[in-house]
Amino acid sequence: MKVGIVGCGAIALASAAWMVHRGHEVTLWAPRGNGAQVLRKEALTSSGVLEAAVHVGVADSAAELAAQADALLVAVPLNGHRAVMDALLPHLRAGQLVIVSSMASLSSLYLYEAALTRGVSITVASFGTTVLTARRQSAAHVRIMTRRTSLGVSCLPHSGEQQALTTCKALFGDGFTTDENALATALTNVNPVVHAPLALFNWTRIERGENWPQYHFMTPRVAAVIEQLDAERRAVAGAFGLRVRTIERHFAQSFNTQAQHLADIAAELHDKRGGPPGPTDVQTRFLSEDVPYGLVFTLALSHVAQVPAPATQAIATMAGLIVGEDFVAANDLIFALRLPAESVNGLLARVNANR
Repeated sequence: MKVGIVGCGAIALASAAWMVHRGHEVTLWAPRGNGAQVLRKEALTSSGVLEAAVHVGVADSAAELAAQADALLVAVPLNGHRAVMDALLPHLRAGQLVIVSSMASLSSLYLYEAALTRGVSITVASFGTTVLTARRQSAAHVRIMTRRTSLGVSCLPHSGEQQALTTCKALFGDGFTTDENALATALTNVNPVVHAPLALFNWTRIERGENWPQYHFMTPRVAAVIEQLDAERRAVAGAFGLRVRTIERHFAQSFNTQAQHLADIAAELHDKRGGPPGPTDVQTRFLSEDVPYGLVFTLALSHVAQVPAPATQAIATMAGLIVGEDFVAANDLIFALRLPAESVNGLLARVNANR
């Protein structure tokens, strides 16, 4: 299969190495500049759970990437989803599959509906988190730490679900299941409820650039706050008739943890992995992405469903205060998707297209 990957960060490089190793032809496009140019001359190497050296192509534009690809994978930070989707839209073909990894704030619905507005019926698959966890070591080397054993996929329209599942298995291997819809996928992503409290309650460590292992500092009281945010996430999902897995279940499925309570899970992961290290940059995505595209999105849904989310509101507000940024305004999808004027039934009808 010919696959086009948008991005050149850790997940994009890890996915490229994984797919090529499975026999596919991969081309990368770096939307912010020349980040992938070194791969024109050098092999992409991976270490960790996949030791490999592979060759990938490099595209100079969204048009070139889309023209060559049977399927596309969007693997850029959440705050770049709308921009790269807008760049891709004029070049997408009817029936083309786009996989969004990982999707948040219903960016996949934005892409699907925007393509329909242009008269192009595409299929958009969504992951609630990434198939792989990875760290970019250089422009041509990535360390792949984990291949998740189970991952849900949703599809727009619903009629394209089998195509999406078949393609995902071909690209990454087995372990994929189906999510109810794109909204369920968006609310499955637990990164915001974990990352925002971790960053806030370890902020001085981040400002000082200290080395701090994340799970070691997910102490019992920090874990308790995370559990409150997780309960509100699941309550909002429930208001839309959706059941999403608990954060404890997420860790069990992703990392085969055995402990039952979050603080104990964190301790277990620290003992097993000793990391990963927490952020040391005040521009960390733990706040810059996960608050506007995670917590603020959950708050927008809570207003639609009239479900209180006081802990989520408190953490989102505190994050804005400590960074000095309006995270509500930072989300460029909520108003584009017309969420403030939406109803529960109206939004469900949109994410259940062709069901």
